[in-house]
Amino acid sequence: MLTGRVNAPDLTTSHGWLNTDRDWSIKELRGKIVLLDFWTFGCINCQHIVPDLKRLEEEYKDVLVVIGVHSAKFDAEKRSETIKQAILKFGIEHPVVNDANYKLWDQYGVKAWPTIVLIDPNGKVVGQHAGEGVYDTVHPYIQRLKNDFKDVLNYEPINFHVERKPESVLYFPSKLISDGEGNIYLSDSGNNRVLKLNQQGQVLEIIGSGEQGFNNGGYADSTFYEPHGLALHNSTLYIADTKNNAIRKVDLKHRMVTTAAGTGELEYYFLDERYDEPVNPNSPWDLFIYGQSMFIASAGNHQILRMDLETDKVYRFAGTGREALTDGPLRQAAFNQPSGLAINGHVLYVADAEASAIRTVNLDTGMVLTPLGRGLFDFGDVDGDVDDALLQHCVGLEIIDSDVYIADTYNGKIKVLDMSRGRIHTLANNLHEPNDLIFLNGHLWVTSTNSHQLFKVDMNTGEKEEVVITVNSYQ
Repeated sequence: MLTGRVNAPDLTTSHGWLNTDRDWSIKELRGKIVLLDFWTFGCINCQHIVPDLKRLEEEYKDVLVVIGVHSAKFDAEKRSETIKQAILKFGIEHPVVNDANYKLWDQYGVKAWPTIVLIDPNGKVVGQHAGEGVYDTVHPYIQRLKNDFKDVLNYEPINFHVERKPESVLYFPSKLISDGEGNIYLSDSGNNRVLKLNQQGQVLEIIGSGEQGFNNGGYADSTFYEPHGLALHNSTLYIADTKNNAIRKVDLKHRMVTTAAGTGELEYYFLDERYDEPVNPNSPWDLFIYGQSMFIASAGNHQILRMDLETDKVYRFAGTGREALTDGPLRQAAFNQPSGLAINGHVLYVADAEASAIRTVNLDTGMVLTPLGRGLFDFGDVDGDVDDALLQHCVGLEIIDSDVYIADTYNGKIKVLDMSRGRIHTLANNLHEPNDLIFLNGHLWVTSTNSHQLFKVDMNTGEKEEVVITVNSYQ
């Protein structure tokens, strides 16, 4: 009989619960198989296991209870309001306890994100697993527990209060670009679609039905799963269909969506594996076209990929696949969930989110450097000289002249890195997880992801003006 030996520590913290209208204890969950998911919402690997958890919840909805334990890495991730936004963003439908002070993390002996812990119906710990591949790992154990404890299991479902999606035109807007006519393409990621807007905020076209999925076809029939990065090449719009692990291709003339790369499955490659042969993207987060190549910030495998625009084949370009802040030649350098791309001349700039760093990739010499940033656990909100400055999980970039404008996401600010002077200062603040920014018509246009808004920011004063999004009734 499969059973645990150690009593599971109770789920009490001083920071409270979310996605439920009450606290829960291990004792109250006796008779259920309990799966604890230790996560932090900025971690791409934690996001990767959400579909596995949903699949288990559906298959074992009569006997399984999943509880999220949010043990934050970044300071901004400790706040219950930001965790609530992540719950909505990822469609999480189980309770989450805020473990901001790592009490439960320590009591359960957790060492890494994500980690799952399985608890039997008698409230005893069966075991734990760190990393991805959760479904295949834990499914056999849940089935054994269901068989072994069939006479004591509680088969009555527990109804948890779940946060509901707010009413707004935009829902977690993320990346944006402009076309040659001054219109804007914006990834309305929470609504699984891409919008074409004019500068007054009027929606001109909607690409995608809004349903979560992976279907090609016309604008009204095609589906995406949390699209982010965008790039334009002649009459083709490329979309980083992030949670589908794919690059989608939109024929703007014929209003048709196809898949250029990716199968929907996660694919990994490390060190010297699979160089010079086609690979699939892993949570592609941003795109940038340079000549006949499109660079892809492949956040899920901590690399920069390159797509040949003539063949649509994707190849490894920079990064070993290890999550680390390592400079050097393309194949020896390492990144930390790269999430934003911009270019100045022949130098590609990368927002290296988990290291809160700005990286450069010299496309001529093939060298990767770090003008700002120190490592995975060095973050904060400090302006001034680059040797002292700190960011917090930056994900968006724009370059104007030699200045790098940064969406300093978890600090809720737009910052400016003056490369010539080696200094950084804050231009705008009081944003809610700004995700991307572009320069258009004399202003910075910024997505405020968690407030579901688009702003114009004055380049001199930092003052913000909301761009109200309107949709014609016929669309």
